[in-house]
Amino acid sequence: MTAWKEKRRILLGVSGGISAYKVPDFVRALRHGGNEVDCILTEAAERFVSPMVLATLSERRVWLERDFLSDDGGPQIPHIRLAERAEACGVVPCTADTLRKIAQGEAGTLLGATLLALRAPVVLFPAMNVHMWDHPATQASVTRCRELGYRVIEPEEGYLACGYEGRGRLPSKEVILEELWRALSPKCDLEGVRVLVTAGPTLEFLDPVRFLSNPSSGKMGYAMARTAWYRGAEVCLVTGPVPLDPPPGVECVRVTSALEMHDAVLRKLEWATVIVKAAAVGDYRAAQQETRKIKRESRERLCLDLEQNPDIAAAVGSRKRADQFLLGFAAETDDLIAHAQSKMRRKGLDMIVANPVSGQRNAFGAEDNSVVVIDKSGVVAEFSGNKESVADSLWDEVGKRLRGKGA
Repeated sequence: MTAWKEKRRILLGVSGGISAYKVPDFVRALRHGGNEVDCILTEAAERFVSPMVLATLSERRVWLERDFLSDDGGPQIPHIRLAERAEACGVVPCTADTLRKIAQGEAGTLLGATLLALRAPVVLFPAMNVHMWDHPATQASVTRCRELGYRVIEPEEGYLACGYEGRGRLPSKEVILEELWRALSPKCDLEGVRVLVTAGPTLEFLDPVRFLSNPSSGKMGYAMARTAWYRGAEVCLVTGPVPLDPPPGVECVRVTSALEMHDAVLRKLEWATVIVKAAAVGDYRAAQQETRKIKRESRERLCLDLEQNPDIAAAVGSRKRADQFLLGFAAETDDLIAHAQSKMRRKGLDMIVANPVSGQRNAFGAEDNSVVVIDKSGVVAEFSGNKESVADSLWDEVGKRLRGKGA
């Protein structure tokens, strides 16, 4: 977790939908890192979730509709006090009726008046029956809310509590948290930038059950994609097989082999402003992939005939436009700086991030990373910490160079 996700003041508006029962989990997750969570419950929401439960989990007073016109002994009425405290607000779940009221700017409830007084970012998470969601009146409310500057996260498809199946489910806790972290991001300097990130390993199959690969976890590439999305970029993530979920607003292209990753990257190259080559791509593949499992009993020794995979970074480096920026990664066991500088020159990179893979702290799959940032002038920075914080620092360096290009 990066430092800016800690000790923040978050307001949750809870309206009267069945998925309100999930809100205690969101409060508990947001409290991680010392965040303060205030909750406003509509009158209908009290029928679905207990104010006492939310007060216990948040360790703060829960605000109800009957508190609307009460100053509670303080100098300000509640909706002004709550609006001034909040650094970000999520309305979860946001029913069709609440969505309509927000779109029309109604201020007859504590939640409605607070939203009008807010100057912090607001994220709406609609959840309802599929036919209610599809109704033109609801879609008109969605359009109007977006025009007013609210971020509306469309519901997910699936089995609904009402017995129907379709779009209308409240997004998962992970999606809701990611959207709130994005709203809280202190930097939006990548708005208008299109980022293409590669991540994870590739698998080069020898036969239907065996392959050559490496221990890359994909965590660094995913962190680069996530932090770019937080900062406002449009992001496409081309990922090898890893058990990670991409951020909700990121286009994800899943591949297996180096050839598949090569083709996916080149198809997207013209679109990208920044290309981040964080994947650990296999250098070699089997010259001839067996169609049947190789039997141990039939061979005393197994000699592999391997051929080189295409060099994706070099292909991008030779094709990129003057207004595109190419960032590479180099995982090295020795001569870290020299090998990274050589790779940067050979492949036409604008900048390279070098990290040692020896030692427990810097091993593949670790949560933390220690990197050296190198451009054509030499070593420019060194960063250590969890991979998300390192990625955020790397975007600071990329941002400086994008501004130099006039991007």
